[in-house]
Amino acid sequence: MIHNFLDFCTALLESGFSMGGSNAKGIYTIIPCQWQEQKDIDSPIKGHTGNPETDPWEWRMRVLEERDDIAYSKLFFRASGYITKEWYPHFFAVRRKGETFDEAYESGTVSGMAKRIYNLISGSEIALHEIKRLGGFHREDNAKFERAIAELQMRMFITQCGRIRKTNKYGEHYGWNSTVFTTVENFWYMRGFSLPDLDPIESYDKIKAQILKLNPQAEQKVIDKFVRGPAGR
Repeated sequence: MIHNFLDFCTALLESGFSMGGSNAKGIYTIIPCQWQEQKDIDSPIKGHTGNPETDPWEWRMRVLEERDDIAYSKLFFRASGYITKEWYPHFFAVRRKGETFDEAYESGTVSGMAKRIYNLISGSEIALHEIKRLGGFHREDNAKFERAIAELQMRMFITQCGRIRKTNKYGEHYGWNSTVFTTVENFWYMRGFSLPDLDPIESYDKIKAQILKLNPQAEQKVIDKFVRGPAGR
């Protein structure tokens, strides 16, 4: 049973990856019950309390801010997920197949909206609200913007790397935290890790074997979608 943040990280490093929420989506999640349901069982885990030790909502950012071996982003089924440093290169090999962003755009597999966003993020760390401001995105762009942000994360071109509070012209904080993004390559570079060039087929087989170890009932079509990402590339 998971009792705190350290327990969660230990379990994640053992499994290698997990859905970010309580829904296993037919694959695997470390804490399979709804956070609000934890009050009905013998567990200290409680969601949305703000307690960094026992609130899973806080763990999303803690792994990014305090650790160098875990990535968190919108990774699986257009939903959030975690991947450890050991397993990230295998997903990266399957999703990217050695392709750069420019190559993906030239081949027509990445949208123009995604290119506008990627160009702002490339080579830097930038908050979501700043992406919208600098890119000149407006309310009518919201639906396409959200799809493109998800697309870039799922394709492993960008990833979340932290959070920041908005500031007004007086330097005062206001509003909710804003998610900060960077490129996948920069995320791992800043953590002293260079993604190796792995064979996509061998990496797929390795991930599949681990999934079946975690969940022997996982179905092939669900495994394929989980590992390959958008459109089963």
